[in-house]
Amino acid sequence: MKNGFTIIEITISIFVLSIAIIGIFNVLSIMVILTSDAADRLVATYLAQEGMEIVRNIRDTNWLRMDFCKTSTCSPSPTWDDGLDCEQGCEAYYKTGTGDTGEFPMYPWTNGGRKLKINTSGFYEYDVAEPDTKFKRKIIITQVEDVDHLSNHIIKVTVQVSWDKRATVLSVSYPAGDCQITGNCDPHNCIVSEATLYNWYPASVAP
Repeated sequence: MKNGFTIIEITISIFVLSIAIIGIFNVLSIMVILTSDAADRLVATYLAQEGMEIVRNIRDTNWLRMDFCKTSTCSPSPTWDDGLDCEQGCEAYYKTGTGDTGEFPMYPWTNGGRKLKINTSGFYEYDVAEPDTKFKRKIIITQVEDVDHLSNHIIKVTVQVSWDKRATVLSVSYPAGDCQITGNCDPHNCIVSEATLYNWYPASVAP
């Protein structure tokens, strides 16, 4: 008598194999989703850090202009926080070669903000004819009072970066900029960086 597989045994084997394949596929799908989300968060973190550095560079450039105006006539006289009026939110990016604070254009945040683009050099900005990325960046700058209730030398900088998050088996979709509308940053698709900047320029030598 020859041994062989019955129809029932073959059916059970196929069922078990199918369950295993489906399980592996689900695990791989979740890994792809988590990897993509981690990549978006990494880019958003760098964009938030870049936004903070842009504000620092504007402040430092103002200090250089103040030094220049000590020996030259400047009208109006520059201050350390020129170009940093962003209490309602601003968009900004690096744009080299234009001089002064023009190296860091600041635009008002309007209509939910614009998405950043990637220029031909691989940098994020707005003023190029390239497709939108999934990221938005909003910079908020507010005056802070010190212990003496003075508010002309301390600012709080908040940089929010959000991105379009597609619906997956793990979450629903979240549009970029939605956190800016509500005023809160949704942890699913938003990164926040905060810092307090000071005017260290000596008042005794200010122009």
